[in-house]
Amino acid sequence: MNNSSGVGVLDKTVSVLSALESGPASLAQLVKETGLARPTAHRIAVALESHRMLARDAQGRFVLGPRIGELAAAAGEDRLLAVAQPILTHLRDITGESAQLYRPHADSRICVAAAERSSGLRDTVPVGAALPMTAGSAAQVLLAWEEGARLHRGLRGAKFTATTLAQVRRRGWAATAAEREPGVASVSAPVRGPAGRVIAAVSVSGPIERLTRSPGRMHAAAVVAAGDKISRLLRAET
Repeated sequence: MNNSSGVGVLDKTVSVLSALESGPASLAQLVKETGLARPTAHRIAVALESHRMLARDAQGRFVLGPRIGELAAAAGEDRLLAVAQPILTHLRDITGESAQLYRPHADSRICVAAAERSSGLRDTVPVGAALPMTAGSAAQVLLAWEEGARLHRGLRGAKFTATTLAQVRRRGWAATAAEREPGVASVSAPVRGPAGRVIAAVSVSGPIERLTRSPGRMHAAAVVAAGDKISRLLRAET
């Protein structure tokens, strides 16, 4: 095995994690990618799943789990998170609602940063949580600029349609009410990397009682401004 540390079980574990860097994999694919025996690959993958280092997608394939995002955030080396956190805090302060940053991963979206309301009911999503790409304004934003097979795959089982995503692209933001969770509304906008590709979604979320069933009217401008600012800072640093 390349780059052997001399600790066999550690090297095998890293090979399983590395095999999933490019996306979901079945057990058979893990065996092929790592060269491990099937029982060994299965044992390691299940153990990693119990520690939330791996998870399963809708097809039962292994994917990198939410703990990976939590560790990346704790390391403080992710430039996107460093740039986004103060902007999320400002977004929370000016809207009075919880703010989140989501990144796509396989068939899920991971909350990689958040700014919670300081008092009252907390509607935020915990950092590291993996949410489906089939519902919610952040899912719509992350899928809206995809194309071809990736877009068609993302629409399978979704609570929104291709027409909805076309509207998101046209106006530059998405808003939902009770789409992912009853009683919760949200507004999201894209964050673009230096090459212009959508790499994340910035959101605010809260109860429908406060955000109403048309949350975009209240907070779309602030959320779009936050996404644009994060994108500009990332381009400037590059």
